[in-house]
Amino acid sequence: MANSESPSLRHFVAYVEDQPGVLNRVTSLFRRRCYNIVSLNVGRTHEAGISRMTFAVEADEDTARRIEANLYKLVNVLSVEDITDKPTVSRDLALIKVAVGPAKRGEVLQLCEVFRARVVDVATESLCLEITGTQDKIDSLVEVLRPVGILEMVRTGAVAMLRGTEADQSRAPDRHIESDTIAA
Repeated sequence: MANSESPSLRHFVAYVEDQPGVLNRVTSLFRRRCYNIVSLNVGRTHEAGISRMTFAVEADEDTARRIEANLYKLVNVLSVEDITDKPTVSRDLALIKVAVGPAKRGEVLQLCEVFRARVVDVATESLCLEITGTQDKIDSLVEVLRPVGILEMVRTGAVAMLRGTEADQSRAPDRHIESDTIAA
């Protein structure tokens, strides 16, 4: 029986070696397999030499399993986890430049308060806002700012972490175990 599940937005976390070319290998895999990356964020972790990739992909459950399996085939990939159905904390960052003169500035500043955004640059005829939050929160601010006039916008893509005290269990084991072995 064929899988009739429709694609949904799936979120993955991958720990990779912090080496030149790793991002290119990962994105090339997605390109070759015709998987569209909706959001991608890469940054260093608290462990030297390891970076964390958080990405969102439109995929059904079967495709998600294939994505995970294909990522594990890449040499520099240490671990991968589909965190879609797990309790997570997820945030995006956006910088939004709006065309606003002195007459409408107060109105935009009130919107900033409501959305907990902050002004990071002021020019004669524009403001640059910074907002951090869920994708929905940022989308909502963008919609209310459209009539004002968005000149430019950039978003980071989501970063996500499992909730609670439990660390991501798919992660490569800590390399810093000397303190445990010395104490024994």
